[in-house]
Amino acid sequence: MYLMSCTRLDLAYAVSKLSRYTSNASVEYWRSITRLLRYLRYTRECGLHYGRYPTVIKGYSDVNWISDIKDSRSTSGYVFTLGSATISWKSSKKTIIARSTMESEFIALDKCGEKLRQFVEDVPKWPKPVTVICIHCDSQSKIGRAQSTIRNMIRQLISIGVISIDYVKSKDNIVDPLTKSLSRDLVYKSLR
Repeated sequence: MYLMSCTRLDLAYAVSKLSRYTSNASVEYWRSITRLLRYLRYTRECGLHYGRYPTVIKGYSDVNWISDIKDSRSTSGYVFTLGSATISWKSSKKTIIARSTMESEFIALDKCGEKLRQFVEDVPKWPKPVTVICIHCDSQSKIGRAQSTIRNMIRQLISIGVISIDYVKSKDNIVDPLTKSLSRDLVYKSLR
């Protein structure tokens, strides 16, 4: 858990998925654990690397609607970067069932906005007011409806100039490894 929480965002989806079966571990579960450990052994060089980059915060939000057919719940994730360095991320299975892809996207964006608001408030050294922070997402319909009354907090953050929402192609969304299973090459691409 330490690696996933503090240094290796590429592990978030796998650890989240595997942690659902700890109380009823099967042979398949143990094979998956072994594969994850093998992945760790061959990717020792991966981790967080901080350099001198402009101090611009960016956010990324994504969701995988109905990621598990058994219970119809979504898996969402967000990533925040400062310059080109990742500073915060989360992958989680939602506790509520969304009725549509749009609703699950808004729930994910709401969680991303909530974390961003807490983050900005918790860092006392940021100059106030903070420059507009762009949250990238791969749903154009979500961007178009961000001003709606469905998610009041997001609308409020946009209206007071804390965030803006911008489109990013799915292939360029660095949150993808936190919300769905991807090939090793796609995971590596998102880490760079």
